[in-house]
Amino acid sequence: MRIKWNKIAVRQLLNIIQFIEENDFGNYAEELENEILLKIRNLPGSHSNQSLDHFKINNDGSYRAFEIDRYCVSFRVLINEIRILQIRHTSRLPRPF
Repeated sequence: MRIKWNKIAVRQLLNIIQFIEENDFGNYAEELENEILLKIRNLPGSHSNQSLDHFKINNDGSYRAFEIDRYCVSFRVLINEIRILQIRHTSRLPRPF
């Protein structure tokens, strides 16, 4: 199963890491990035263990999410791929999708 990133999700992750680094938390930024990327890499074998994305309207069960250090990663499980849709801090409202 392939993992495919939405352009918005890539931009969101880069912005999160850049913001943390600009506030003099470079080590934390690197750890957070590695932790998020590792969890995403492991999704093909563990996506069914993740909870449904409760922010998705009319979720058919294919939209799921996980949280790491108050950052929520939303993704969709399709037949041959997993699509990373968005990454946001849990204090922010999700964009509609």
